[in-house]
Order: sequence, then C-alpha cells, then structure tokens
Amino acid sequence: MNTFASSLLHVIAFSFLATCGPVASAQSLPDIIDRIRPGVVAVGVLRSGKGPGAKRPSVEYKGTGFVVADGHTVVTNVHVLPENNGDDSEKLAVFVGQGKAVSARRARVLAVDTEHDLALLKISGEKVSTLALATANTVREGDPVAITGFPIGMVLGLYPATNVGIISAKTPIVIPAPSASRLTAEMIARMKNPYEVYQLDITAFPGNSGSPVYSVDTGQVIAVVNSVLVKSTKESALTDPSGITYAIPVSYVEALLAKAP
Repeated sequence: MNTFASSLLHVIAFSFLATCGPVASAQSLPDIIDRIRPGVVAVGVLRSGKGPGAKRPSVEYKGTGFVVADGHTVVTNVHVLPENNGDDSEKLAVFVGQGKAVSARRARVLAVDTEHDLALLKISGEKVSTLALATANTVREGDPVAITGFPIGMVLGLYPATNVGIISAKTPIVIPAPSASRLTAEMIARMKNPYEVYQLDITAFPGNSGSPVYSVDTGQVIAVVNSVLVKSTKESALTDPSGITYAIPVSYVEALLAKAP
C-alpha cells in the first residue's frame, strides 16, 4: 500500500471514531431520569388510629428525599421532618415506589446538619436504588441541571416530576439587610460564617424540598433543593420573595455522611 493510501485510511478511521465515539458513550436525559427516578422518595408521617373505632392509617406528605450509600440512607432537609411531640401515633416514614404501587418504610433520623438544613434518615426493608454523588467540585454557572421530586406531594400517588434548567449563580447564603432592624439572630449568626449556595433558574415548590439537583450529562447529584432555609435569610429584604430556587451543595451531604454513625 502506498503512502497516500495509508494516510487516507488513517484519516478515515480517525474521523469515524471521532464521530461515533461520543454518541455511543453518551446517555440521553430520558435515560438518566429513568435511572434517577427509582431512588427518589417521599418523606412524611404515618399516623395510626387509636381505639376500636379508629380509622385506617393516614399519611401526611412533608417533602422529597433521595437514597444514597447503602440503599437504606435517605438525604432530605431538616425542615421537612415532623416535630417530635411525643405522640406515638405519628411515625416518621419514607415512601418508596411509583404511581399507586407505594410502600411505607419506617424511618429514623441518623444525623442532622441544622446549619445547612440537611438530614440523613435510615430506612428499613429491602435496598432502594441509589443516586451517585458528584465527588469533584466542578460546578460552574451555566451548567445544565435537573431536579426530580414531588412538587404536589402524594395527592394521586407517587409520580416524580422532573424540571430542567441551569446553575444561574453561585452566591452567599446571606446578603445584608436594608437596616439593622431587619436583622434576625439567625441571620447574624450566618453572616459570621456564610457559605455558598446555588441559584437555579428552575421553579420549585414546597414539595420539592429535599429533591436532588443533578447533572443532565452524568446524573450525579451536585446539590439538594432548599428554599425555606435560604429564603429566610437571602430574600429577607424582599417584600415579595421571588420564585427563584436555591440548592445546598452536595459537599455538605458528603461531610454529613462521613460523620454519621
């Protein structure tokens, strides 16, 4: 084979590999959502009736969570957990499944990080599909992301909804109040040690609290949706708080997992 023909074959082979390689290895967003969905769960309260005429157990939805690590560990927000009022008829529960095929799992609080409003729960029963956490802090403004959760709760069953957007900004959790009279003790404490959160161009609802924020390219979780903690400080200066969604970086989840018993 002459030199020209050999060079031409090399060019053709390289062009073919360059064209086909990424296509073969890339996952589509629908594929990633299919992988994420089984690991997204609902967090709530299971109430059992008392006495001979008691009604069947009732459910109160509190928020979203997602399963990590050993298949029995759930990440969610502290603010979605029910208050411990000593009522034995109320049990913390995690609801697993999709549609109307849902099972309630008994849950207990494993660890909490109140500063970042993160909680780890331990659930009973069979292992649940897990979500992978991003290990490198490579999040950039403009990165495309998605959230999957239960914005309207369990009204018609468990039907996780996915919304797609981008990282709009990386911003401190606290901004100065317009006057000293607007400062709360909580805000002052956070101003001494502010940390960075992600601002998303995705509209989330209260039921989305605890939802995973993940890369649309890899499916790895980069943050946890949280609007209650962040808005109580960051948007305190606004008369009408915005519909902006904020999220807590996953590095704080990893730190909590490392400290969990």
